[in-house]
Amino acid sequence: MSPRGAILGAVEWFERGERARVERVVWQLRALGIDHLRTGVSWAEWHAPGGAEWYAWLLPRLARDFQVLPCAHYTPPSIAVVPSHTAPPRRLRDYADFLDALVTDHGTCFEEIELWNEPNNLNDWDWRLDPQWLKFAEMIGDAAHWMKRRGKTTVLGGMSPTDPNWLRHLASLGVLEWIDVVGVHAFPGSWTTAWDGWETELDSVHQALADAVADCDVWVTEAGFSTWRNDEFAQLRAFVDALAAPTPRMYWYAAEDLDPSRSACDGFHVDPRHYHFGMAHTDGEPKLLARALAEGDAAQARLLVGVDQGSPRRRRGRYTLITGGAGFIGTNLADRLLEDGRKVVIYDSLARPGVERNLLWLKAKHGDRVHARVADVRDAVALREAVECADAVFHFGAQVAVTTSLDRPLQDFAVNLEATVKLLDELRRVDRPIPLLFTSTNKVYGTLDDVELANRADRWEPVDPLLRAVGIGERRPLDFCTPYGCSKGGADAYVLDFAKSYGLPAAVFRMSCIYGPHQHGNEDQGWVAHFLLRALAGEPLTIYGDGAQVRDILYATDLVDAMLRVHADAERLAGSAFNVGGGPASTISLLELLDLIEELHGARPEVEFGAERTGDQRWYVSDTSKLRKATGWRPRVGVEEGVTRLYDWLTEHAAVDTPAPQRAGA
Repeated sequence: MSPRGAILGAVEWFERGERARVERVVWQLRALGIDHLRTGVSWAEWHAPGGAEWYAWLLPRLARDFQVLPCAHYTPPSIAVVPSHTAPPRRLRDYADFLDALVTDHGTCFEEIELWNEPNNLNDWDWRLDPQWLKFAEMIGDAAHWMKRRGKTTVLGGMSPTDPNWLRHLASLGVLEWIDVVGVHAFPGSWTTAWDGWETELDSVHQALADAVADCDVWVTEAGFSTWRNDEFAQLRAFVDALAAPTPRMYWYAAEDLDPSRSACDGFHVDPRHYHFGMAHTDGEPKLLARALAEGDAAQARLLVGVDQGSPRRRRGRYTLITGGAGFIGTNLADRLLEDGRKVVIYDSLARPGVERNLLWLKAKHGDRVHARVADVRDAVALREAVECADAVFHFGAQVAVTTSLDRPLQDFAVNLEATVKLLDELRRVDRPIPLLFTSTNKVYGTLDDVELANRADRWEPVDPLLRAVGIGERRPLDFCTPYGCSKGGADAYVLDFAKSYGLPAAVFRMSCIYGPHQHGNEDQGWVAHFLLRALAGEPLTIYGDGAQVRDILYATDLVDAMLRVHADAERLAGSAFNVGGGPASTISLLELLDLIEELHGARPEVEFGAERTGDQRWYVSDTSKLRKATGWRPRVGVEEGVTRLYDWLTEHAAVDTPAPQRAGA
């Protein structure tokens, strides 16, 4: 509930046959603590083949988990005044007859019923001049009168935009006598451009009802924010604002993004905003708003909104800018810098699950010495403002998973490559040199298919003893594989070239597997933490391949040490790429990690094996000699000590850090 005690509901429309999606949405909403659902019942679909049977399944199914508000709309074209589902029927009482049949068949599934959806859906007719609106008013009046007779709470379809004159007109026709609730729709920041706030919006409705002497409640039957510009935080902020609206009930639109293969109400892809209103993506992956509600109800959402401090221009003095700064590596680096007395700006979209906890932790520990700017690295304006007063930049903001890059290559390109070039372009425009460290990946070397390997005691290792002893060095030819490898490799190349072409003091870390505290590992990235989390949760995991894959792993504090050494000598090391990992002395296979977990935890996670995934390397170990010679750096934390430290940290934080069951790989 909101601070004013408003009931929170969600909006989701379903098409015939979407039983699997219904079950997914039900599970998602119940996990968020939402038990009110507004959904559509199409009069036109009811009369289509299989339509009545579909609603005979859908309404009872939803009623098992929600207090359902059905919105009955869309006239069958065969009986409409004009052949359009938004036109009133030729015989206006037919709509009331349809609702009567709906209540007779399924009235036990709902207590309230919404009469139509957004009167402005009747094309763009002006109700003052067009007789169709008079017919619409009569149709709603007849239906509302009959629904009251049938014992239902009547909700007038949401106005968008709000039109007090329309309400007064309905009152003059006697329609509001049969209406219990007036619905309001608004989408500040998406479609609603002129916006004075929810209180002003709803006050205008209450005043119109008072003028008409109509005793009606006012609900926000639809509010939402489209993340089509990748701004999940703005959606969260719009939600918190709507939740505080002076109304007893607010329905948030929508549970999931609209499937790109479907047509929106304005037509097929006429407006891209239609497709990004969900609290989750079309595949069910939660956005920031859903994650906040899942972790702490509306209180968590309000807490996160308060973290963003806007443009860092207002800060006095220089600061270190960390893009992706709420991530695992960014949090560890920021903590070290802040402990050393440096000012830090955390620039992060909070799109990756779990990073919002890291940001809250940094703020709780370091207070105002850390400044949070919640924005996407693709936002050129926000990026420019953040760079303007920086004295150093660590660029970690990225899409981090090979699997995600294969599913969403355009997103991967935009975040990893295009955004990096935008950042570089901003840096070259500043009138002073700003050191930049960019985190690349071992994936730029490809799958290493030319390296002859042998499986020795459940470990893949090179047959060549020198390669086995030294690892992969920077002279290794680049061989991009998978969209992730291409985007990170392309960004890697751009950073090095901007150092040469524009004199930027920029360097690249091509990293192997990094692990440590504040890591929220999953099946796609952060496999050491993921294996430990699954063990702590008592959940199974899947290993892709035979489990003999070998990596050199590096504890986060050692990585931070390396970063600070390079930063301290940025001018001399500009244009350098360094392979960074634990090196040959800190290698482990997936199966060996399971053995170590069993020693630490007393139980081994249940494991299933799947086929190797595209782009996987059976063996990768970093040759860190170039970095050692350049800076004198050496890792200090060994494998057993580091895994034990991470296990202890996760044990302390397992109650909040254990994600839902997932599959895992390396």
